[in-house]
Amino acid sequence: MAYCYNLGLAFNHIVERHPTKTALQFPNGSAYTFSVLHQYSNQMARFLLSSGLKPGHVVAIFNEKSIQAYALMLACLKTGIIYTNLDAASPWARLEKIINTCAPSAIFLEHTDDCLFQSIQNHSPSVALYKLHDTLFSEKIGTQEKTHLAESAGITGNHPAYIMFTSGSTGFPKGAVMSHANVLNFIAWGQTTFDVTPHDIFTNANPIYFDNSVFDFYVSIFNGASLVPLGHDLVKQPKALVEAINQSGCTIWFSVPSLLVYLLTTKALSATDFKTVTRISFGGEGFPKNKLKQLFEMVGHRITLFNVYGPTECTCICSSYIISEKDFENMQELAPLGFLAPNFSYEIISADPAHPDTGELALIGPCVGLGYYNDPDRTARSFVPNSKTAYHQIMYKTGDLVEKAANGYLHFRGRVDNQVKHMGYRIELEEIEAAFSTLSYVNEVGVIYEKLNAELGQIKAFVSVSKKEVDKNSVLNDLKQLLPSYMIPRVITLLEVLPKNANGKIDRKQLALL
Repeated sequence: MAYCYNLGLAFNHIVERHPTKTALQFPNGSAYTFSVLHQYSNQMARFLLSSGLKPGHVVAIFNEKSIQAYALMLACLKTGIIYTNLDAASPWARLEKIINTCAPSAIFLEHTDDCLFQSIQNHSPSVALYKLHDTLFSEKIGTQEKTHLAESAGITGNHPAYIMFTSGSTGFPKGAVMSHANVLNFIAWGQTTFDVTPHDIFTNANPIYFDNSVFDFYVSIFNGASLVPLGHDLVKQPKALVEAINQSGCTIWFSVPSLLVYLLTTKALSATDFKTVTRISFGGEGFPKNKLKQLFEMVGHRITLFNVYGPTECTCICSSYIISEKDFENMQELAPLGFLAPNFSYEIISADPAHPDTGELALIGPCVGLGYYNDPDRTARSFVPNSKTAYHQIMYKTGDLVEKAANGYLHFRGRVDNQVKHMGYRIELEEIEAAFSTLSYVNEVGVIYEKLNAELGQIKAFVSVSKKEVDKNSVLNDLKQLLPSYMIPRVITLLEVLPKNANGKIDRKQLALL
């Protein structure tokens, strides 16, 4: 086995083994081999180096899943330059905070967006700003682009690979930094867990600036498998999306549950679709049990369903659990997280000594990231020493509440910051959502807590249902059979579709404005 201590060398190794195999396969028919992707990324890398960028500098990419953007990501990995993928559709106020935090040496835009281009120029006049399609990419490949970059040898495993920005509870985005070693470990785990071979074809339905895309990109390309980039406009069209998966011959799907629920509720996905898919993985939020059962009954006889869990700060995924018939014996709780991956250990930080197996999950292991970029205070609060060891071991406090069952499985019980005290009771809002999800006619649900004043608040639920005859009173009556009175929402609002954020998850901030 080749000794690849950074991602640039790992990609070189894949190119040597599979030069003529398709690496990127676009729905429009365009396809690029590993050899061509290697040459294009070398071309990009030489441009970066000739522009004065060095290892440790940051490059921001407004990435819209073009061949140029993927090549640029690889170019950064090969040269030790840290990349971060950004969403051009984000409000400028949020992008401004991100740019201030990561202080990029160069910013690349996929397409001409005069408003965004001007905003960046006004904000950062000294930062090099490029339009990928106009200035950087040449179909002409010289001899030097076909060889490996000598600069790749100098990048260590502890060197940062990318920054992934996530939402912050204070409204200020956090930039999680992952190292080359973090990602190499993740690639190997992904290959083993999902039995990935070079014959596999991955979907990339996840936005490239969203953590789930780390699985799509790295576990496919760096194991010699193909990747099918699916653009934002295509993902919004359920029937066209399903048809693209069918025609591309995809074998592995990964997304948030909300996207799969959307395909089910719009009837875009049938039992005869996803013909070549053999593994469906989902994570990032809880999968409503009634909809998960519908998916399992539709395709579970031929497709393995994986419930995965993991924070951005720990390289995307840290556990996987295969769904089976027994998971539907209890419809009132989410599927378990199962066991953590072998490359992780953990502590449960319990607030109640009488229940040591319930509390906040803190993760330990080689996939725990390097902290938050340019944010030492929040890094110190979340990446903390393990007080139970006699040596310096860092663990990441996830903010997720879990319970360890007698069989060793971990079960998600809510968020530390999503626990409310209402009428004297401590309530996990996820428990209320889980109760809603047992009702056969409920498509989606989002539950929030609205503070009315310092002492009083109310629980509000927003629900999408599949039957026109269902009204708020019938939902309320059914819910009373499942929850105690103090957990019953005071306000239930029926919506055709719940609002989603840019990552496809239910947007509770938008719900709070309704």
